[in-house]
Amino acid sequence: MPPWHVLWNAGLILGLCGIGGAAYIIVILRRALRQDDYKMVLEDWLWHMIIPFVSYTALIVAAILLFNQPVPALFCIGAVTLLLLFIGIHNAWDNLTYIAFERYPLEGNPPQD
Repeated sequence: MPPWHVLWNAGLILGLCGIGGAAYIIVILRRALRQDDYKMVLEDWLWHMIIPFVSYTALIVAAILLFNQPVPALFCIGAVTLLLLFIGIHNAWDNLTYIAFERYPLEGNPPQD
């Protein structure tokens, strides 16, 4: 049994997390469009912008639906949680491989700019 008797407070926190995440993605999008050192490819757009924004939007929708339809909303919250976990794992691996192979290449291979 949860420590609360109504769902509005859980929905409020989840909605605020979704709004904060979506706002952060918009800030990152603006910064990515302003920089010209690196051109983002489709994989970058998907894993750093589109999928996280869709996840946070789904979290906002689930927070709204939590009041009237709690069971589907909880499944959506669980799916969003797993998706954000997979996004974090993918992006951490992407950063690791970039640092390992581009910033510190093997002997005899010059760094690529």
